[in-house]
Amino acid sequence: MLRFRNFFCRSKLAATVIWISVSVLVYLAFRISLESSDPSRALVTSSDSESRMSILERRKILYDKMAKDLDEHGAAFLKHGETSQSLSISDLFEQKNDSVTPVLKMADPPVRATVLHLNSEHSIPISEAVREIFLPYFNGVIWFQNVSIYHSSMFHASHHITPVTATDDEIEDEANTVRGVAEVLCPLKIVLDRVVLTSTGVLLGCWQVTSGTDPAVIRAKLRDALPRAPKKQLYDSVLLHTSFARLLGRPKILLEKLETPSNQLQLFHELVSQLNKKLQGFEATMSELWFVEEYDVLALALNGRMKTRRFPLSCTGN
Repeated sequence: MLRFRNFFCRSKLAATVIWISVSVLVYLAFRISLESSDPSRALVTSSDSESRMSILERRKILYDKMAKDLDEHGAAFLKHGETSQSLSISDLFEQKNDSVTPVLKMADPPVRATVLHLNSEHSIPISEAVREIFLPYFNGVIWFQNVSIYHSSMFHASHHITPVTATDDEIEDEANTVRGVAEVLCPLKIVLDRVVLTSTGVLLGCWQVTSGTDPAVIRAKLRDALPRAPKKQLYDSVLLHTSFARLLGRPKILLEKLETPSNQLQLFHELVSQLNKKLQGFEATMSELWFVEEYDVLALALNGRMKTRRFPLSCTGN
């Protein structure tokens, strides 16, 4: 009887060990499959320290590439070239009598964007630094981003490349869904990694995240919450950048040495370097997620018509 009991116990233990081993293997296989099918999700589901380091490194590589864009492609904005949205500068701005006026065109259907907002406590000192350095050289050929709507684009429920039409009720549902996502997100503490000038003339602030919910996680949550959204989004999943201003023409300096492209590029680099000396390491907080309907093309960038719904990052459950 004792032998039978010992045999039964050993058999039961062996079965339990086998069952646990099989469960672990099935779980690991599921994780590998999930991460292989979606690289951005792999960042989200990995351990927090590894995930943050991986995302930080990816952002740094991305910013290094953006910083080289001007040298690799030249100053296309001096030739009234295309913008980053595949539109020409003349499509977006009218320059007359040393002033710049945006050309507003109706967006049909309206673009529906989800953005992180940077409040005026942070945007005003940034804008003042940009104006101090660039305005003396580019007065009349520079457009400054409105300080009240400094932002970083996160996700589009519909954009101009792949429009997704929606009824008023569907748009309200999207807005409520974004509100629900915002409730579980934590405010982002961010630091300015660098400012870069792109070949299309945009002065971009490139941020790193020191704490809070990372943009890669935010975009993954919005992707899950808005299944009708365009599969191809406009930005890399880890990117966190803010437009400060856009250069539209040649610097207002009558010096022969600036006539050659190489000397023009040298001036641009010197001005960007001065701006970085002032702003690099600038700390800020982003604590609101906005759902924006842009009734004009690039309304957020051009002070066009828009409807904004503002949701605080509540960090519920974190």
